[in-house]
Amino acid sequence: MSQPGLILTPAEVLGLLPQRDPFLFVDEILEVDDDHIVARYRFRPDADFYRGHFPGHPVTPGVILLESLAQVGVVALGLYQIARGQGMEAVESALALFTDANVEFSGIVSPGDRVTIRAKKVFFRRGKIRSEAEMTLDDGTVVISGIISGIGVPKT
Repeated sequence: MSQPGLILTPAEVLGLLPQRDPFLFVDEILEVDDDHIVARYRFRPDADFYRGHFPGHPVTPGVILLESLAQVGVVALGLYQIARGQGMEAVESALALFTDANVEFSGIVSPGDRVTIRAKKVFFRRGKIRSEAEMTLDDGTVVISGIISGIGVPKT
């Protein structure tokens, strides 16, 4: 039986993400602690959504950018928080779900671009997490930023 207070490594947190290819938009987690998380992802040029968004001038859909932001700042950071507070049994029985966002898009992510996602915990209480998050290109250009939230629910 695992005890609360468990500290997970970045690789362990990545392994706990429930999303899988082709819907996993996190390649690596660089840092994670009680207050923040930093991760990276490279948008693969052969991703199927580029065929229709937009033919001849592919751009990563905003909803996919938001999903990547949420996978890091809500799901991964939320699972880390659950492990710290309740232990691995609670992590294994919970599903972290994205619930809402107030974000601003300020740049374009093209096929092949690598992004860094940073999120800072605003709060984690009663199974709900809220984070201040941003995604930047390798040159530092911010492409999306804002507040994202999610909640842990029991797996059914």
